[in-house]
Amino acid sequence: MSIDPQVPGIRTNIDRVERLDSADMHDLCDATDMAILDGGGFGWLEPPPRETLEAFWRGVLAVPERELFVVRLGGTICGSGQLILPSRNDESQRHAAQLKSAFIAPWARGHGLARDLTLALEARARTLKFTILNLDVRATQQAAIRMYDTLGYIRWGTHPAYAFVKGEMIEGHFYSKNLKQTDLPKR
Repeated sequence: MSIDPQVPGIRTNIDRVERLDSADMHDLCDATDMAILDGGGFGWLEPPPRETLEAFWRGVLAVPERELFVVRLGGTICGSGQLILPSRNDESQRHAAQLKSAFIAPWARGHGLARDLTLALEARARTLKFTILNLDVRATQQAAIRMYDTLGYIRWGTHPAYAFVKGEMIEGHFYSKNLKQTDLPKR
């Protein structure tokens, strides 16, 4: 738990969760809907029905190779991210984890929460002895791209037809970070 330096007195938390009570599920689904409507969300272009979204989040929690982290601002879930572990039978990829589906709801942006979430996911990956963290992002998500660049992620590839949005192909960028780095990025 920390106090947001940009908004005195407002507490922020980033926690790994293994279950969601009904209030947390409601907050997470609301934040997800807002992020999707703002143009970045898990492959959805429009928010799905609430029962579909709840089933999605329950599914995330049910998969042993997925760890769900939630971000709270003032006690309300405003974002999340997932740490995806390699499957147990993939010995050649045992060193690498993936950061997936990270977002902050539009109403909670501007407090450094996406950065803090990314650093929390990196810390967890290091704790689990992963040496590489991979991620991918739509080229239209410029704020996320700037943040990953600032945090030391290396863009190693671009897919010209990564996503199809509103009738046009959107590029996607692929990044990785060597977690053995000892220099933490400066704020």
